[in-house]
Amino acid sequence: MSYISEVIEATARKNPGEPEFMQTVKEVLTSLEPAVRAKEKVLRENCILERMVEPDRQIIFRVPWQDDKGVWHVNRGFRVQFNNAIGPYKGGLRFQPNVNLSVMKFLAFEQTFKNSLTGLPMGGGKGGSDFDPAGKSDAEIMRFCYSFMTELYRHIGPSVDVPAGDMGVGGREIGYLYGAYKKLTGVYDNGVLTGKGLSFGGSLIRPEATGFGATYFLEEVLAHRGESIEGKTFCLSGFGNVAWGASLKISELGGKVITLSGPDGYILDEDGVKGEKIAYLLEMRESGRNRVQDYSDKFGCTFVPGKKPWGNVKADIYMPCAMQNEIRIEDAKAMVALGVPVLNEVSNMPTTNEALEYLQKNGVLVAPSKAVNAGGVAVSGLEMSQNSERMLWSAEKVDSTLRGIMKNIHKQIVDALSEYGMDYDLVAGANLAGFKKVADAMIAQGVN
Repeated sequence: MSYISEVIEATARKNPGEPEFMQTVKEVLTSLEPAVRAKEKVLRENCILERMVEPDRQIIFRVPWQDDKGVWHVNRGFRVQFNNAIGPYKGGLRFQPNVNLSVMKFLAFEQTFKNSLTGLPMGGGKGGSDFDPAGKSDAEIMRFCYSFMTELYRHIGPSVDVPAGDMGVGGREIGYLYGAYKKLTGVYDNGVLTGKGLSFGGSLIRPEATGFGATYFLEEVLAHRGESIEGKTFCLSGFGNVAWGASLKISELGGKVITLSGPDGYILDEDGVKGEKIAYLLEMRESGRNRVQDYSDKFGCTFVPGKKPWGNVKADIYMPCAMQNEIRIEDAKAMVALGVPVLNEVSNMPTTNEALEYLQKNGVLVAPSKAVNAGGVAVSGLEMSQNSERMLWSAEKVDSTLRGIMKNIHKQIVDALSEYGMDYDLVAGANLAGFKKVADAMIAQGVN
């Protein structure tokens, strides 16, 4: 049995009932075969793969909070600190009912390689709660965040672990979390959280960063094929910060976004999501209604209830911006039948392993999420730099630095593929490039 197979089997035995975590472990490790074959002896001696799939620590805690009617509730909080070989743990906090340990571990594992690709000194971590902020008042959100931070503050710090926002955790939640942290510690350590408001240490371009970065990475992919974004049509899912930022940048670069989606279905806007329509996405998000149909009601375009656009709408580029595993094997088959040439994964692990394999075998170019959506954490890293300097960079400086980081991520992938004599496989290349830096640091620091 190969070293990779041994580690996958052992990890599955240790982590029963964690499908999301095992999905990403299998996807990443199986693509590392060229790197493992080249240095198997030293990797085995240092237990690199065994340590790489085992988090440094998994913190689970209860979060009691009181609603506006005086009724108490108890949720579960998580922080998975996966790997800090190249820097302090870094990764978002997600507040969603479907949050569990498997989801947290998959996200933290992916984050380790994603952060490595940015070139910034950041390790991998992730956290959150099964709390649902939808429909809650500001006072309820604040009470929950204060309770959540009462435990989390013990495990974080600017040189230890720096959380950020994620799904269900925006500027409001980060503000409350930082207020609680400051109260508990008595220290104005604004580098302990990123995604903050501009008035207390936030960075310009942070809300747009994931969508902008995903578009900049796609620019490099298309340029490698002698193409550009101009004139191309795009299917996006979601309508939150990520889809909003991507729509802004795609429109600016001459592309046309024709779909968005929500829990209720998807809209098809043949005229394109542009101008005031993009601005309206902010209103939709702030409304708390979580309905994409509001867009079609306002602008008079098609609304398709209960479905995603995947395989139902023909476009040049597919860009999932919502949830993990939203593209399944039946969607992949429909995409191939439609002749969709490129899948640019923006959300974390939006494609099941079965669907990913089918798409790649049938000639669809897949740009993987750990590279595509690294722009969000990259600008979080730049926010950390600004906090350390006690400076606020201009939007132009942040944006140009972000663009350079995404360009360099693509170069790292191409270089890794070239090193192992491989074809232009972005999925394997991203894993190989991200793995190399983390593995080298772990070997240099000894078995610990």
